[in-house]
Amino acid sequence: MITPILLCGGSGTRLWPLSRKSYPKQFAHILGDESLFQASARRFVGPGFADPLVVTGNEFRFIVTEQLEACGIRPAGILIEPEGRNTAPAAVAAALEVMRRDPEGIMLLVPSDHAVADPAAFRAAVETGLPAAEAGRIVTFGIAPSRAETGYGWLEAGEPIHPGVHVLTRFVEKPDAARAAELLADPRNLWNAGVFLARASTLVEAFREHAPDILARVSDALGAAETDLNFTRIDAAIWSRVPEDSIDYAVMEKAKNVAVVRFAGHWSDLGGWESVWQESAQDASGNALSANATAIDCAHTLLRSEDPGIELVGIGLSNVVAVAMRDAVMVADISKAQNVKQVVKILKDRGAKQAVQFPVDHRPWGWFETLILADRFQVKRIHVHPGASLSLQSHVHRSEHWIVVKGTARVTVGDEVKLLTENQSVYIPLGAIHRMENPGKVPMVLIEVQTGSYLGEDDIIRYEDIYARK
Repeated sequence: MITPILLCGGSGTRLWPLSRKSYPKQFAHILGDESLFQASARRFVGPGFADPLVVTGNEFRFIVTEQLEACGIRPAGILIEPEGRNTAPAAVAAALEVMRRDPEGIMLLVPSDHAVADPAAFRAAVETGLPAAEAGRIVTFGIAPSRAETGYGWLEAGEPIHPGVHVLTRFVEKPDAARAAELLADPRNLWNAGVFLARASTLVEAFREHAPDILARVSDALGAAETDLNFTRIDAAIWSRVPEDSIDYAVMEKAKNVAVVRFAGHWSDLGGWESVWQESAQDASGNALSANATAIDCAHTLLRSEDPGIELVGIGLSNVVAVAMRDAVMVADISKAQNVKQVVKILKDRGAKQAVQFPVDHRPWGWFETLILADRFQVKRIHVHPGASLSLQSHVHRSEHWIVVKGTARVTVGDEVKLLTENQSVYIPLGAIHRMENPGKVPMVLIEVQTGSYLGEDDIIRYEDIYARK
């Protein structure tokens, strides 16, 4: 059995404002009803594949469990990285965990933010590479290129060693336009998909030879890990001393036992808005439009409204991407949209919360969004999943008023517990110990009005929490 390793700890900025540090692109619905993470998990469900092992960050742990549950997938485990250290440490941690469960286990290391049009064809490519992996090779996957792409690394395939499997001759860094055209002209050259298949023990031995410091520190950090609910929390103090590096630089470009399988199907890493435009359905003029978006006399344009209350209209536009959200709007020449990373830095330096904070804040019990934020009051919409519960808590600086607008809430205020239904409300005095729960079978939605001298999310004293948050 192959254990898929889903890497989903990244906080990409190239698809801002839809992708932000608090809710990055792998969890967003970019190309359909499923997130990229859910599509990646589904891609490796079936004969020959075990339940996936997920490597993610602390802030995404409940998003991961919620999205997997929504598509009926039960993870074999979830490793929590205390902080992102690039892909090499995450790969080692996953390999050591697979070896702990099965010393001969085979793992498939996959980013969780790629788009693959034909999952069955990609699974077939993995099966092609399996004999080489069983024989002690590290197998990577090269995408048959369709253009002289400068945004991807490239691979050069050499002599065949198994049916459909070739020696990997070399890695090529992201090229300039002239070099990319040369690479495209040679059929040996492929795009680097960043996907790896190997025995976990093979990968560990490669790190022992080429990156022993990373292996030693990760091993120590994982050995000191603690179990928290269904999560494995890697030790933060040791992890902070792990060298930061990509798996390509740390191991793959140095190892002599790397092979490559050619994949001729359609693939994209959705690395920018131009890629999203390329992958989206287009009209006869090359316009890709979301719901609530209208194009008049436009060509080769991507218009996306991410809020049903915002109508986005383009008139006379060409080669433009425009993305509208409730709290931010981005408009760019489609060929310059990669520069959005610079915008995020500028916004961070300016202290704008839109740089990193998604307008909807996800929690293990559901989510909330701020509708109004003023000097001494805030209005939120809070969505609580069926059977979920917020922590038993109090606040030092604010009081709250809750109005149920959908479903039923079980509310605790001090020693009193009562049920509230639609259009009923309750007042939470400053300092009162309180909790809200959804005892029903449907989502519960309420409007919360906060008043006080400080309205930050850190004004919470928790007494009990079923999600073990500290």
